[in-house]
Amino acid sequence: MATLTKIGEEHRAHTQTIQLVPLSLPTTLMPPMGLAAVQKRPGAGDASRDLAGAQSAYDLRDADASKDAHVAKKVGAADERHPKMGGYIKSIVYGGLDGIITTFAVVAGAAGGGFGPNIVIVMGVSSLLADALSMGVGDALSSQAETEVAKREREREKWELENFKEGEIKEMVEIYQGRGMSVEDAELVVRVCAKYEDMFVDMMLVDELGLEPPDDDANPWKDGAVTFTSFCFFGFFPLAAYCMFGSVGNFDSRALFFISCVLTGVMLFVLGALKSLMTARSWWVSGLEVLFVGSMVAGVAFAIGVFIEDMLMNTGSAMGGMH
Repeated sequence: MATLTKIGEEHRAHTQTIQLVPLSLPTTLMPPMGLAAVQKRPGAGDASRDLAGAQSAYDLRDADASKDAHVAKKVGAADERHPKMGGYIKSIVYGGLDGIITTFAVVAGAAGGGFGPNIVIVMGVSSLLADALSMGVGDALSSQAETEVAKREREREKWELENFKEGEIKEMVEIYQGRGMSVEDAELVVRVCAKYEDMFVDMMLVDELGLEPPDDDANPWKDGAVTFTSFCFFGFFPLAAYCMFGSVGNFDSRALFFISCVLTGVMLFVLGALKSLMTARSWWVSGLEVLFVGSMVAGVAFAIGVFIEDMLMNTGSAMGGMH
């Protein structure tokens, strides 16, 4: 009878330990993998928190609002679209910043060199279209390559899990030990997660290799198209003054360059504010930061143009006739 009682106590203790597993899981396990990695698997569960509310609460550092967001049920499909929208914002900012700074550097260099409006337009438009195409294709190909690498590594990790599960469990235990977990907790956490193989493979992909789980629905060429469009749209603003007023006699080269500087400064600030959607910074700080960096680049380009102009004039180069 005493033996049966002891067995019953051990069973209850084991049950209590298992029930405590969700509480002992470190918060660093799931965030690196991301909810999107789990949601895109067929039959995967969905988080019940209000993502937009949680983000707003964090921006305001409002702990009560954060608690409300985490117990609230999601409404509609807005949260499901968040990862894709985040990816598009990245492409928009990435392409836009490169477009406006690259084109304005060409305009500033040409203006510093004393070239006329027609030369500035030819140089600016040709550089704009060539760089936009290069950026768009480069973004698409790099994203495609990254996805292919992640898919190949995920298949390898899945194969290793199927053929040597204990070895993969041991690797993950060692990784979490290195992050500060005790051997017992790491063993418990990893063995529980290993029961769910799809999720565990994604965890191995992130924690062992530092790769994001591949998204089967992602279209790298769509991201490339967004980058190309953003590059062309924002990159046109430094040229807008020359295209619209270049043929008007009331505007000389200095006036056109001044208008180009104003338009470029405004759009740099707008892009910086847009970039703040992906960071914890306030929109005006981010806007001023991008405006400052862009102004520095433009100043360097203008100085180089002036230097080359002086050098060509002093050497009597035939290119001086292009002004």
